[in-house]
Amino acid sequence: MKLTALIADDEELARRLIREYLARHADIDIVAECENGLQTVGELARCSPQLVFLDIQMPKLTGLEVLEASGRRSGVIFTTAYDEYALKAFDLHAVDYLLKPFAQERFDQALEKARRQLGRPAAPTPAAPALEKMLSERRLDRILLRERGQLHVIPVESVDYIEAQDDYILIHAADKSWMKTQSLSELEKQLDPRRFIRVHRSFLLNIERMRSIERQGGDGHVAVLQDGRRVPVSRAGHERLKTAI
Repeated sequence: MKLTALIADDEELARRLIREYLARHADIDIVAECENGLQTVGELARCSPQLVFLDIQMPKLTGLEVLEASGRRSGVIFTTAYDEYALKAFDLHAVDYLLKPFAQERFDQALEKARRQLGRPAAPTPAAPALEKMLSERRLDRILLRERGQLHVIPVESVDYIEAQDDYILIHAADKSWMKTQSLSELEKQLDPRRFIRVHRSFLLNIERMRSIERQGGDGHVAVLQDGRRVPVSRAGHERLKTAI
């Protein structure tokens, strides 16, 4: 039975090398090649390959952001020139991890591991819990969300504040509000605590967007943003703000 494969790498030479290595394996069909993360997300949805050769450092979206946006959790062989990711990749129980430059023999070993893993479709995949943990705990530079079938990438420095609304959050950034299904506490763990402060049980504030703190009522406070919008601040949130600034 043939396996379908997708190659994702921003370097043409790297993609060509993987093609050459795969040419020796008649049971692998390359169904797509991608040179950036956004393209990879689209191709994963379009052709659902069984095997993905995924570079971690790519333009537009990183390899890990591709996994988050696509929901892909299995059949992934990481490829990268950055060995700092090696331990993390193995902790994820990915199929394998190829550190550039890699030889045909090392590539073939990874491919054999993939064949064994993909040959057991009924077996549970141990990668998912570890991968979900890493994706939820990594420090974010950008927030990914889907709206009406489109993937949006929001740089965290553009975020003014984030508001909890029942089972989702509202991300207020660049004069727009974006809805995402995620808890405020979960997102808080992924953001830089020196920049984003939990000023209220329902509000996470980018203090770089704050102009002043004003008293409201008896011992209440509000944070006034640079554009004049006001965010409620609880007593505990006020203490956190004083410590942060």
